[in-house]
Amino acid sequence: MEKIFVYDTTLRDGTQGEGVAFSLDDKLKIIKMLDDLGINYIEAGTPASNPKDRELFERISELELKHAKIVAFGSTHRFGTDVKDDAGVAALLGAKTPVVAIFGKSWDLHVNEVLHASLEENISVIRNTIAYLKSHDKEVIFDAEHFFDGFKNNKEYAMKVLLAAKEAGADTLCLCDTNGATLPDKIAEITKEVVESIPDITIAIHCHNDVGVAVGNTLMAVFSGARQVQGTINGFGERCGNANLCTIIPNLQLKRGYCVVPVEDLKKLKSVSRRIYELANIVPDERKPYVGNMAFTHKAGMHIDAVLKNPVTFEHIKPETVGNERRLLMSEMSGRAMIYEIIKKINPDISKDSEIITELLQDVKKLENEGYQFEGAEGSFELMIMKKLGYYKPQFELEQFKVISIAPTTTKTASAMIKISVDGNYEITAAEGDGPVNALDKALRKALYRFYPELKASRLIDFKVRVLDGMAGTAALTRVLIETTDGKSNWNTVGVSEDIIEASWQGLVDSIEYYLLDKKIKGERE
Repeated sequence: MEKIFVYDTTLRDGTQGEGVAFSLDDKLKIIKMLDDLGINYIEAGTPASNPKDRELFERISELELKHAKIVAFGSTHRFGTDVKDDAGVAALLGAKTPVVAIFGKSWDLHVNEVLHASLEENISVIRNTIAYLKSHDKEVIFDAEHFFDGFKNNKEYAMKVLLAAKEAGADTLCLCDTNGATLPDKIAEITKEVVESIPDITIAIHCHNDVGVAVGNTLMAVFSGARQVQGTINGFGERCGNANLCTIIPNLQLKRGYCVVPVEDLKKLKSVSRRIYELANIVPDERKPYVGNMAFTHKAGMHIDAVLKNPVTFEHIKPETVGNERRLLMSEMSGRAMIYEIIKKINPDISKDSEIITELLQDVKKLENEGYQFEGAEGSFELMIMKKLGYYKPQFELEQFKVISIAPTTTKTASAMIKISVDGNYEITAAEGDGPVNALDKALRKALYRFYPELKASRLIDFKVRVLDGMAGTAALTRVLIETTDGKSNWNTVGVSEDIIEASWQGLVDSIEYYLLDKKIKGERE
């Protein structure tokens, strides 16, 4: 298996994306995660740019890394300043990393109109900076900024920049599609020419996603001879982002047989993706290939039936290869096979031909026509099954509740009073909350803790509202989806009503009853 080296720039290029920011401790955690994944190069930042990055380089020595080399990133020395007197270059050396990446202009337009320098002056600072860094025993990666635009505009000069970098001692030449607007055929053509024209040096590829083909461009560059790929986890980056390593790595390894990361570490891919989304405080894109929750999710009845018989029919790899899992969605489209798979979890002895399956399928179609949605509410659907199988017994009875919204003059904006009964025993409680649903949730749990102390392990973590018929105005049918967790697993429930409080109540009750009944059924089996 031919080796492809992976260079991650999530901590530098990735943080240039809008809304992406990491604390110093976040960055240290990410470095450890990337190393555990098997990444070869981790670009930690620009030591000359800010105090946080300077401190990061000081603290990186605390980490014990198995795979990765840490890279400090910077630019060539300034015009009119001797390389050994340049503060930016000094900061690169001061970072004490084994690898240094520097960028320089390879598009004559930038040299003339941005740097306001001569073409030869630009080549001179590139050559001097690389040679100086090599004299300090650094592995040097040269990023030829805007290389593909430069090649198309002035091929002779762009190639001259690369040759100067190689002659100065660069270990790797990185071809950058900085504007992200080159198409795959051109990337392949130009990369192939560079590889053939400048042998005996590693060629790298760095693509941005401005026309949506950064991953495809990276793959085409590898197929044309590039042996280092640069990108970010989840495609974070400025404008439309960088090439997404979460797609590139498995494509190269699983589809073309390159050695990219250790096979056992590839299983960490989804976990790394999710944790970095979380640290960035960004909602994950569930449609991302390989690592998104929807990547191996099936909804159509015929598809589910086929996957259950042979996963190859609708899955291009085993989900667990990249740390993901198959999800089968319950909906009016799902069919008998899907219902049978879910019902087996509750009653393993149920027959495939059971009339109960037919009845449940008809119930789902009827309820979805009324506005319910079970593909994101598996808890409510499993509760339906428990009722149909006769396992259901109400865990409590509602006597009454009252919710009062309060003018926002205090930190709490609503209060709720609730009266419930459990086996003839009554409990009345009240609670304040951030909004009526939060207050109702708190009051209900407070009342139930006396009877079901195990509920203290669960909590509501997400609440979504969808207005189903906007034309009806404030009388519109409303669907509420609620997600709950006990720290070990999550479950989703649904409620539908013209009254948003009533819809929320349905979802809350389903959430609690599902948790209590599920634990009871599992406990009886054990």
